[in-house]
Amino acid sequence: MDIPRVRITSYRRQLRAGVIVVGLLVAMVALASLKPAVPALDRDALWIDSVRRGEMVRDVRGAGTLVPEHVRFVTSLAAGRVERVLTQPGEHVTAATALLELSNPDVQIQALQSEQQFTAARAELVNQQATLENQRLTQTGVLATTRTAFLRAQRQVVAADSLGRLGGLSRNDVQQARDEAEELATRYRIEQDRLALMTATLDSQIAVQRSQVERLRAVAEFQRNVVRSLQVRAGDSGVVSDLTLQLGQYVLAGTLLAKVVQPGTLKAVLQVPAVQARDVAVGQRASIDTRNGIVAGRVTRIDPNAINGTVAVDVHLERNAAGLRPDMGIEGTIELERLPGVLYTGRLAFGQANTTVDVFKLTDDGTHATRVRVRLGKGAANAIEIVEGLAAGDSIILTDMSRWAVDLVRIKR
Repeated sequence: MDIPRVRITSYRRQLRAGVIVVGLLVAMVALASLKPAVPALDRDALWIDSVRRGEMVRDVRGAGTLVPEHVRFVTSLAAGRVERVLTQPGEHVTAATALLELSNPDVQIQALQSEQQFTAARAELVNQQATLENQRLTQTGVLATTRTAFLRAQRQVVAADSLGRLGGLSRNDVQQARDEAEELATRYRIEQDRLALMTATLDSQIAVQRSQVERLRAVAEFQRNVVRSLQVRAGDSGVVSDLTLQLGQYVLAGTLLAKVVQPGTLKAVLQVPAVQARDVAVGQRASIDTRNGIVAGRVTRIDPNAINGTVAVDVHLERNAAGLRPDMGIEGTIELERLPGVLYTGRLAFGQANTTVDVFKLTDDGTHATRVRVRLGKGAANAIEIVEGLAAGDSIILTDMSRWAVDLVRIKR
């Protein structure tokens, strides 16, 4: 009798597969439990500085340009066409130096018309004075005639009264003489009042016409100045700048024709970041790098407005070095304050003042750097105060390490 044989091949295969799966799971768990490898950084690619205690100078920096402290803008008082260009940019001029010569026939016609009106007003004033004086004299004569008639009437009244008492005149004639005397007395008073009124208003009438003459005189003088302004003069001593007009070019009234600057008195205008400009004050010391040397100065003005994230700060230079010219590019440093006896280090590439950040502190042997939490204080252009987290003598990495999400790095020599 035959006994069938049991095939065990399938069981062995299943067992082998189970072992492989269990091994893979164990390997995955082991790999997951491994810590990430410590990254290695090249020391030469890092910016490393030490923490030190002492006096820290708070300052801010900004780029800028040199500009003249005194600039005279030469503008056209009237529209005109450029007929002659008498100077060129860079020439030294005085206040009376002619820069340009313009022409405008309309301006000359207006000047002639204003002169004509002024002359006519003066003639009218003379005529009015003569007329009013003649009227006053005529009224004086009328008053004198009326007075004579009044006095004559008074004498006739006295004579009529005497004759009336003697019977030489009737009562009617006597009363008529009295009435004529009263009439002349009234006329005499009226003529006196008329002369007084005429005398009182004579000066005021002449004053009105005289004020009109003065107004037309001012208009005529203004028009003469406009005509004279066609001969454009510098108005101040200095160096001509921005004179770019050409022959035949037409300019409108108020157009900037040129600038006259004094190159010997320059100031620095620095563009300071707005977030740092809040501590800048008038009178603070500054040093200006002119590329030809360092020039000391002091802050004289701070622009109240921020433009494109910067604030303009004017710095008066204590001296003008040779070779300085307007519009030269410069760099300036403004000293805000001095903090004695504080912990500080170089400016971090990623940390802001009065914040808490993580930095990497080097170990004693300098082969590794560990992450530490540091509280920062006041900042300067190239330094920042350490309030908490580090001690004097510690070395830290100033380079931005935000891309390394580890607590330890290795420093390669």
